Amino acid sequence: MKRSIVCLAALALCVALTAPLFAAGPKKIAVFVPGVMAGSPLYADMATGAQKAKADYPDLIVKVVEGGFNQAEWGEKIMSLAATGEYDFIMSSNPSMPFASLEAAKAFPKQKFIVVDAYLSGNPQFYTLLYNQVEQAYMAGYLAALVSKSSMKGANKDLKIGMIVAQEYPALVKMMKPGYEQGAKAVDPGFTVDYRIIGNWYDANKAADLANSMMDGGVDVILGIAGGAGQGIIKAAQARGKYMVYFDSNEYKIAPGTIVGCALLAQERAVYETVKKALDGKIPFGKADTVYAKDGYIDFADKDPLYTKNVPADVRSKMDAMMKKMRSGALKLEIPQL
Repeated sequence: MKRSIVCLAALALCVALTAPLFAAGPKKIAVFVPGVMAGSPLYADMATGAQKAKADYPDLIVKVVEGGFNQAEWGEKIMSLAATGEYDFIMSSNPSMPFASLEAAKAFPKQKFIVVDAYLSGNPQFYTLLYNQVEQAYMAGYLAALVSKSSMKGANKDLKIGMIVAQEYPALVKMMKPGYEQGAKAVDPGFTVDYRIIGNWYDANKAADLANSMMDGGVDVILGIAGGAGQGIIKAAQARGKYMVYFDSNEYKIAPGTIVGCALLAQERAVYETVKKALDGKIPFGKADTVYAKDGYIDFADKDPLYTKNVPADVRSKMDAMMKKMRSGALKLEIPQL
């Protein structure tokens, strides 16, 4: 991989010396998916949000590129996109993507990058938009603890919930994990979180093994932040009559009655608005912006019939009371320094 990046960097120098970065004509955006869209609603929402901007900018050209599951190749593939000199902006979504793109940015100093669901401040080639995922994870932890303490069939008396993640990165360690724990402890300070790491975003078998181990230890509700590997958590919870909280999108339909809560990100909206600003020349490159629940970018899917059908009224009532505070801004959760 390093040899390929060196070759692409050499090509970058030749391109920079012999041609302008962008040809005249319609604006072009490359949307890089760090993985695949199938089974990854957040990435599908990114592509949809970018394509939606075409209604306002008919000449806009949007190219969606799936990077695959091998994270070691993402930087090389971003370098290849930048090396074409075709794209006004390269857009992606993943906390690791600003850092995976730094080599390409160095090789192509005129290339602009937009990354949502990520944080990088101070680099003039990048604009990032960060969701306050302390709030999002707090919602998930609060609901998980309410379900665990409820009279629902799969709940037990142990004050123990689970969290299975694909990999660790700053936003997860500093925002999601603490937020999940804070939400649970707001229901009952005695709650503990069994926390496990898969090691990748695709190994559903390992995710299922971790989920089963947790459930053997008394966990009855699990939050999964695992991409495609999350299917293993869902299947294990279904088989054992336990529960899962879903992150980032409304996916009750995947496993009604097993998925008992969905903490949402308004990814399509955020991408659409960001693309429009970029095309209008209003993006402050070098800045890292943050959006919050009170602005509607983070929410909980509590109007879905599959939620109201499968979660008891007493649990929903307590969740509603917390969400009113979150949506109004009365419940404020600070983002740590990343």
